[in-house]
Amino acid sequence: MVVRGLDHIAITVPDIDAATKFLKEAFGAKIAYDLVDPKTDKPLKGTEIEKILGLKSGTQLVHMRMMSLGQSTSIELFEYRAKTQHKAAISSDIGLQHFAVYVDDIQEAARRFKAAGGVLYSDINPIFGEIEGGEKNRFVYGKTPWGTTVELVTYSSGINYPSYSEANRYTPPKP
Repeated sequence: MVVRGLDHIAITVPDIDAATKFLKEAFGAKIAYDLVDPKTDKPLKGTEIEKILGLKSGTQLVHMRMMSLGQSTSIELFEYRAKTQHKAAISSDIGLQHFAVYVDDIQEAARRFKAAGGVLYSDINPIFGEIEGGEKNRFVYGKTPWGTTVELVTYSSGINYPSYSEANRYTPPKP
């Protein structure tokens, strides 16, 4: 088996159209396609889809959209109707913690993130530590309007890989 890389991340959102607007305004994301479109498709429901996706009984998948984000991993958005839904997890909860978006201009990225409706947790910070720290290396965490944590990151000063490194981390190429 050959692993080629991470294909996509999936996020459940309360409103796909609002999430799409945010991703477009904050990151320049583009719609690739809709897998389930409420304008043309009935919601996916029943025991088969519940089993396939690990859903609670009675949950309906009403909208499913694939978004393209630069030259990197895609973001798949899911909108469900369910009797109960929990708020997005915070970083200390078990499970997917956040996703990071590599940017060249972190000041501009932070401005766009906020203008699109996101909330930054702090000011932009220098990346700490001997490995990722560097003169121009910066990051900031924030949350989307629906509560998913996102990191904006840039490490244009490079990474100081230790001698035990078996591979370099993936960095999206410049457009």
